[in-house]
Amino acid sequence: MATYSDVLQYLSSLDYPAEKDDVVREAEREGAPPEVLRALRALPPVDYANGTEVARSAKIEAAPEVGAAQRAEQARDKRHQRVSQHLRGI
Repeated sequence: MATYSDVLQYLSSLDYPAEKDDVVREAEREGAPPEVLRALRALPPVDYANGTEVARSAKIEAAPEVGAAQRAEQARDKRHQRVSQHLRGI
């Protein structure tokens, strides 16, 4: 399974904004493994502003080391809802 760092590694020299075809071509040129290429070929055909946007669109897990149980626990924890400071009630 491809990771964020895998994808970003093979797209480090790509100039953004870039189309899907440019992203796939760059990864092929950089010698990306089959799982990375498979994830990139499944991208929606839009323009991408940066590598993070590519990785998110490829449905790659940002933190694969975090298990499902830990994600569920974090979702239930109301103390850390990740609300921007400017949106919090004062």
